[in-house]
Parts: sequence; C-alpha cells; structure tokens
Amino acid sequence: MMIMDRIALILLIIGGINWGLVGVFKFDLVAYLFGGQTASISRVVYTLVALSALWCISLLFRDRVESKENS
Repeated sequence: MMIMDRIALILLIIGGINWGLVGVFKFDLVAYLFGGQTASISRVVYTLVALSALWCISLLFRDRVESKENS
C-alpha cells in the first residue's frame, strides 16, 4: 500500500468520525477545534477529506497483483 493511500485512509477515518459526531450529537469536532466551519483551517481539513475520498475511489479499481505475489 502506497503512503498516499494510507494518508487518504487516515483522513477518511477522521472525516467519518467527524460526520458520526455530527449525525449523533450535532457536534462538529473539526469546526470546534479550528474556529468554526467557515474558518480557513477548517475548510482546508474538509477539502483534504474530500480529496482523500476521491483518491480512495482508485482503491476500488486497482489490481491486487502485489498481494497475490506476496502469498
């Protein structure tokens, strides 16, 4: 697994936890930590999570040749 894949997955986990908090408790952790939803750093985090999601779409279509070679 490439380092970019790991970074993207970590960001998606952070985003998923944040959305879970929003859905269950109406609490946006990213906005809380970085000064609101419209704060620049919050928008950067939201954008990075979105870009990570787009990157992870490629995981669905990659060949699993490297895992077959390791078996």
